[in-house]
Formats: sequence, structure tokens, C-alpha cells
Amino acid sequence: MTIPSMTVPRISREELKQRLDAAPAASSPVVIIDVRLKYPYEHSTVTLPGALRMGPGHLDSSRLPRDRDIVLYDSDPEELVSSRVAQELLRQGYRVSVLAGGIGDWVAAKFPTDSKPAPQASAPAPGSLKG
Repeated sequence: MTIPSMTVPRISREELKQRLDAAPAASSPVVIIDVRLKYPYEHSTVTLPGALRMGPGHLDSSRLPRDRDIVLYDSDPEELVSSRVAQELLRQGYRVSVLAGGIGDWVAAKFPTDSKPAPQASAPAPGSLKG
């Protein structure tokens, strides 16, 4: 027996940008959460403005406000990861939507982003360099 999936509300990049532009970050009625998978997140240098990082397998819903809208995004143009996480949050009673097109569409529109550190190469293990 399969459980029917809920329809996940989508928000367009333009609508999200308008909402972010309408209120200062400190009082924004929208909480943005980056739920990209580990590899796409770690190999990116950008996030949406003010986004919180919660990996899809590590979402701590106790840290989420129930009185504000939550927007999830990932790196998949089909929003597969964010839709799956959103369904779980919807079942728990949160006001959640998914950014249509993910971070790729946001960046393609040249909308503002925040920077995050680029991935760092690991230092070679001692003794692994022969010279």
C-alpha cells in the first residue's frame, strides 16, 4: 500500500524575491532553508539570502517556526529533494512551499545570493607525498 503524496505548494523566484525585498531580513516573514544534498551544497559557493542550512536527512523541525512561511530549495530543477522534505513538514503542520526551479533558476535570474566558503582540498596525509 502506498501513501498518497501531498501536493507541495510552489513559489516562483519572482514571488520569493518580492517577499524578501518587502521586509528587512531580521523581520522577514519567510524562513528560507537550503536542503541541497551534501555534494551539491559543499561544492557551491552561494546560498539564497539568509538561508539556513539543514541537510535533507538532518532536518530539525524543532528549530522551525510554526508562525512563519518556510521556503525550501535544492539544486534539482525538478525540486525532488525539497519536495520530499516539504511533504514531511506539511504533514507536521508547517506552512511550507518549495522554490520552483531551485537555486539554479534563482542564480540564472541574477537574483541576490549570499556567499559561503568554497570547498577546501584536504591536506595530504603525512607521508603520502614521496619526493
